[in-house]
Amino acid sequence: MSVRIITNYGDLKFELFCSQCPKTCKNFLALSASGYYKDTVFHKNIKGFIIQGGDPTGTGKGGESIYGKYFEDEICPELKHDRRGILSMASKGVSKRPNTNGSQFFITYSSLPQLNGEYVIFGKLIDGFDTLNALENCTSDNLHRPIDDIIIKDIVIHSNPIADKEIFD
Repeated sequence: MSVRIITNYGDLKFELFCSQCPKTCKNFLALSASGYYKDTVFHKNIKGFIIQGGDPTGTGKGGESIYGKYFEDEICPELKHDRRGILSMASKGVSKRPNTNGSQFFITYSSLPQLNGEYVIFGKLIDGFDTLNALENCTSDNLHRPIDDIIIKDIVIHSNPIADKEIFD
């Protein structure tokens, strides 16, 4: 299962880890399919660290899951923030306030081992590294908000019906 996040800077294609994080992937896929993320912005962009979006208010304070406000963490020790392009849920962090996953997510710009075990990893970038480079080079203000909006125009779900049937049965 993969998704393509279409931005005003280009496309990002991610492989999702549906077997390891079924509840997280179901949430992201359902929100994507419903148009929840359509025309929202990445509200936080920190060069060398992450870009974060998924909040329909665009403030970093909004958003909720398909399960209600929050849902529980699906931390998989074998999945690591060990490279550029890791897709994770943006929660309050397991050690600070566990089980606070909603709709917000982030993409890493580098290996960030300090995030391992704190945030649910549910995918990795497989195409669109040039777009990720362009996003990282966008100027942000002192609160890390991009000066020019980085817009999620849409998210397209790419499905393999044979493989996906086994994941969600």
